[in-house]
Amino acid sequence: MAAAMSQVTGVMLNGATGIASHAGIGGMASDPAKATDGEPFSNLLSSAIGDVSQLENEAQTTMTGLMTGAGVDVHQAMIATQKASMAFELALAVRNKAVQAYQQVMGMQF
Repeated sequence: MAAAMSQVTGVMLNGATGIASHAGIGGMASDPAKATDGEPFSNLLSSAIGDVSQLENEAQTTMTGLMTGAGVDVHQAMIATQKASMAFELALAVRNKAVQAYQQVMGMQF
């Protein structure tokens, strides 16, 4: 479980490949210093949401394979489910922080 968490957080934080043959969240470089090389924040968020959706689809596919007996191991299904859950929780936390920051800016007096 710790390995699955480190793999998901690795993809979510620094764009390392490994979970889903994808370039990671937002296609970010593996070097966090290069993460701001001109890619708009909206593209980063859109890509992150797409990656969360892809992880959820993979979890659903593995659970269906487990239930139908299509050769999916219980461990694979649980790891895929946990990856999707952690990715969703991270996306939710980012959304909550963005809303909180927006509300704080809107409450400022100029």
